[in-house]
Amino acid sequence: MKGTYMSRIVILFALVCAGLSVLASGSYSARSKNKEHQELPNSSTGPVNPVVQWNKALLVIVRTPKAQPATIHPTRSFAIMHASIYDAVNAIDRTHKPYLVRLTGVSRFASEDAAADAAAHAVLVALYPNFQTTLDAELQQLLVQIPDGADKVEGVTIGQTVAERILALRSNDGSGNAPIPFNFGIVPGDYQSTPPNFPKQPQFTHGSHVTPFALERANQFRPGPPPALSSDTYTDVLNEVKSLGIAGSTTATSDQALTGRFWNGAIQNYWNEIAQTAAVMHNLTTAQNARLFAQLNLAFADDVIAFYDANTRITFGGQ
Repeated sequence: MKGTYMSRIVILFALVCAGLSVLASGSYSARSKNKEHQELPNSSTGPVNPVVQWNKALLVIVRTPKAQPATIHPTRSFAIMHASIYDAVNAIDRTHKPYLVRLTGVSRFASEDAAADAAAHAVLVALYPNFQTTLDAELQQLLVQIPDGADKVEGVTIGQTVAERILALRSNDGSGNAPIPFNFGIVPGDYQSTPPNFPKQPQFTHGSHVTPFALERANQFRPGPPPALSSDTYTDVLNEVKSLGIAGSTTATSDQALTGRFWNGAIQNYWNEIAQTAAVMHNLTTAQNARLFAQLNLAFADDVIAFYDANTRITFGGQ
């Protein structure tokens, strides 16, 4: 999965599905604010695919106020968790190349569900230790649905092993570095703090220094510079934003206004919910879900890194 073919799939998925529009990262839409949960989703009401269930659990965590470290983008957590699930499940399924961790001597009869559960749990406890009690309970609820025996035990061992290795490989990826201070310019065209909240500093100015998950480097697909301030293109684009983007716009259609409101939050959360719906609708297997959610979230994590590289190197004048 880490090879050229997989990288191209991930990159293409990022460009098509997310673009470089992701990421008003810490914000929540009205829908998200009204749906904050303090407890993880209950998996005891019926059989739920473990990959989907842990994706739901992580969505609950990142939507919990102050649960996410302010300087670490939540897409990193999704990528690490789902990469761990994928490599753990694929070590048993063996239908695709591994992403980072290749295990040998794994029985094909080991429980894929147990591997997924153990991998996700180990990652989330490491990243969000304050949630360990609820995460432990979630793990037990899921594991009790798997028949006891050597296959279950081996699956748990595989999941824990893969999670530990991927966490170790990402432990010094630059995500925990302090944001780089930014000085607002005074020349026309220089970046200024964004309304309506006008934060003192732009967010994630260190984002371009985070090690990508699948991209070769953060600037691999960096876009060109913006149009000149004196150009017709700049004037046309600015006028369009002013006309369609203002609150209560009289020129935006109802569909345009609805679209703007819908995508006003952290869109990686919405795409994960969309993926959950598709996965359940198509009754995907654990191995299929592991690959689907790994592709989606590795793409988003790298999209964020590339996005902030473009911002800091172009919008912010190379700071």
